[in-house]
Amino acid sequence: MKLADRYGNRPEEELPLLFQRILQNCIRDHFRRSKVRNMWTTLLSAFGGNKDDEDRDPLESIADDRPGYLARTPEEQLSQGQTLQIIEAEISRLPARQREAFLMRYWEDMNVAETAAAMGCSEGSVKTHCSRATHALAAALEKRGIQP
Repeated sequence: MKLADRYGNRPEEELPLLFQRILQNCIRDHFRRSKVRNMWTTLLSAFGGNKDDEDRDPLESIADDRPGYLARTPEEQLSQGQTLQIIEAEISRLPARQREAFLMRYWEDMNVAETAAAMGCSEGSVKTHCSRATHALAAALEKRGIQP
């Protein structure tokens, strides 16, 4: 679709190379997004949760009393609660635009175009904000001894 939308007016002999480049870029973007999303999903899934409950916010697990959502021992519960508080604090310290882009992309699972439309900026800006937020959060959490 990208080839037809953006390069439909190009000579026919250029189309195979353009298609190849578009395909490579799409695959690369997919794996980049997956890597970042998996890092945060892995980190937050360690704090409990039921995979059947897709609407569940992992940051709300501190106050959740349902069995299976929290660690078994009081020490594990305390550790999870403290770690989630640290994550929330670090997210709140991000600049507003980075925090907004990060939460829309990784918590609300919006794509780049949807996030850009909601934020009123370009897709490139969304990617930049998300990248900066991810790097800042990873560095802040690593500094506090939290590894994904």
